[in-house]
Amino acid sequence: MIVILGACAPVVASDSVLTAQPYIGLEERVHRKELQEFLAIDPVRTEWCAAFVNAVLEMDSIPGSDSVSNNPLMARSFLQWGHRVESADIQSGDVVVFPRGTAGWQGHVGFYVDSQMHNGREYWVILGGNQSNEVRYDLYLPNRAIGIRRHTSPASSQKSSITWRLHN
Repeated sequence: MIVILGACAPVVASDSVLTAQPYIGLEERVHRKELQEFLAIDPVRTEWCAAFVNAVLEMDSIPGSDSVSNNPLMARSFLQWGHRVESADIQSGDVVVFPRGTAGWQGHVGFYVDSQMHNGREYWVILGGNQSNEVRYDLYLPNRAIGIRRHTSPASSQKSSITWRLHN
């Protein structure tokens, strides 16, 4: 028996979370040289969360925030990047922007990984750079997000079919 399932939702062209994972644990001072080579900036002298997201996207052949902003090192540059996503539709690999500091231009950006419940509250697991000065997973409250963005290529927004063969 063959069952064909039609997919209606856009599929993420590349899961950047997988691309970012080998960098987990790199600290800005201890691994300064490695991060400088990957980010093309000095992580000790520059806020580098957006540089990390852009570098991972580049590895996945996805245009970064420099394609939509003159300030690609600013986390909030990602608010203009890709397509807006509602929090109910968030998927692994989506780019999430959070506020940071007291100035309206400040922010933090990383990749959504999963949701977890802690003490009855939902948290999003975010993989990003410059999270406590390193690449790591951190928990964020979803209501703090000021934007969720997703890159979709023209081919990924078309309906696709998946064929499964059931064995009796």
